[in-house]
Amino acid sequence: MSNIYGEWLRTKREEAGMTQQELADTAIMTRSHIAHIEAGRRVPSREDARRLDLALGTGDVLSSFLPEDDSAIADHFAAARELEKQATVIREFGISMIPGILQTAGYARAIMRTAFPPWSDEECDSYVVTRLERAKILANPVRPAVCALLDEAVLRRPVGGPSVMAEQIAHVVRLAEVGRIRVHVIPFDLGAHPLMQGVLTMMWFEDQPPAAYTEGMQTGKIIDSPAMVDRLQGSYTLAMGDAMPLQESITLMKAITEEYERHG
Repeated sequence: MSNIYGEWLRTKREEAGMTQQELADTAIMTRSHIAHIEAGRRVPSREDARRLDLALGTGDVLSSFLPEDDSAIADHFAAARELEKQATVIREFGISMIPGILQTAGYARAIMRTAFPPWSDEECDSYVVTRLERAKILANPVRPAVCALLDEAVLRRPVGGPSVMAEQIAHVVRLAEVGRIRVHVIPFDLGAHPLMQGVLTMMWFEDQPPAAYTEGMQTGKIIDSPAMVDRLQGSYTLAMGDAMPLQESITLMKAITEEYERHG
């Protein structure tokens, strides 16, 4: 999204002689949330904007001119990646591919090979490195708490071929077996489910409101609206209720891995 809003907020804060922390205290928010708004990574809720107007004496400017979320641009994931690093809880849903923080190098590279226009080897290498860097958040044994909800189609589509898929699924299984993540599979025979329309990542934080990230064909956007985040969480909860339990999901994933290994 355009950062005109965030830059204007920063200008008015500085004109008022306030630090981000002082504004946060006055508006009953958090410093990190103010920082994200000023940097253009988050859009305040209407209530937050109203309190910012009161704190800065700007009438109803900030609440009346909230930017529309038009973050579906080429570098659409940049802001979401910053939020991902700060999240204490992440809930992922994958309908067509393994979520990024769980991808292996071979799997990520196979996905990049499908790009159009085609990417150069250097571009693919850079992307793979970025994906693996994202996965480093799992090096912390406790945070963020991660739950991955996977459509069975993610496991059955042989991205990169049998060997790549066997390695990829085994990687997710290992993370689940050591307790670093939870993984649940939505089986084919369930039929329709509430999350069929696309990819979803939900994030919770210690010091700012929760956010969601949705992604489509070369587009993606962060969703800040509390009402929309609640709706997406409701859909996630319903889908989770229909998914296979943890141990049954792991058993299925191991069986699929063995099938790939036999054909590798």
